[in-house]
Amino acid sequence: MRGTVIVIPAFNEAKTITTVVTAVCAQAPERVIVVDDGSSDGTAALVRSLIASARCSCTLELIRHRTNQGKGFALASGIARALAVGARRIVTIDADGQHDSADLPRLEQVAAQDPAAIVIAARTRDRERAPPLRRFANDVADFWISWGCAQRIDDTQSGFRLYPADVLTRLAQRPRRNQGFAFETALLINGVEVGASVRSVPIATRYDQDARPSHYRPWRDTWSIIRLVGGELLRRGMYPRGLLRALAPRA
Repeated sequence: MRGTVIVIPAFNEAKTITTVVTAVCAQAPERVIVVDDGSSDGTAALVRSLIASARCSCTLELIRHRTNQGKGFALASGIARALAVGARRIVTIDADGQHDSADLPRLEQVAAQDPAAIVIAARTRDRERAPPLRRFANDVADFWISWGCAQRIDDTQSGFRLYPADVLTRLAQRPRRNQGFAFETALLINGVEVGASVRSVPIATRYDQDARPSHYRPWRDTWSIIRLVGGELLRRGMYPRGLLRALAPRA
């Protein structure tokens, strides 16, 4: 996967980080960047151990935040580094093990067909496995973000995405203070505004009962997303055309 750089934001993921990084490296990207966002559980030490052991066939590097700044800033650090080393495509994947890196070639295939597309790995298969509150929060976020993007988008909260570097270079790559998960929403809406399309690849919903609690706070983070999208809609006069397109039946 020449030209593909994987960015993995991580906060207290010692339980899963070794497995996730090893699996991602097995897909042979050009580089993997782990951004440890101020973890206190040894996440960074495990990544350093992988680097020292040379178990990964691709280039593996670690960026460390001294304090926890939130997912938005972790993604921003990784994206900035990926662009600096010449990435053509940047894939983000969460560190908690809920994504199967074997789906990565499917995202690459869609990107090859539509190089200007942001490709989302949408957790639409076996969706009943997700906790009910998470499904509700995701549905609310999908409605608002689809409105802002003027198209129906499945699983806007998936952290497994492929971004064309050409799109990201045209966007503000630093989140606003305390933006957190809403930064990914900003990348979608602003990406569409500069000409990107949004495509989805269906993947399985995976929720391990023994997994650590999600860092996503359904009420607080969903409200943050609604405020962000609402501000964009007000700026566009509530964008009625966007709402109509988002609600239109799929072709």
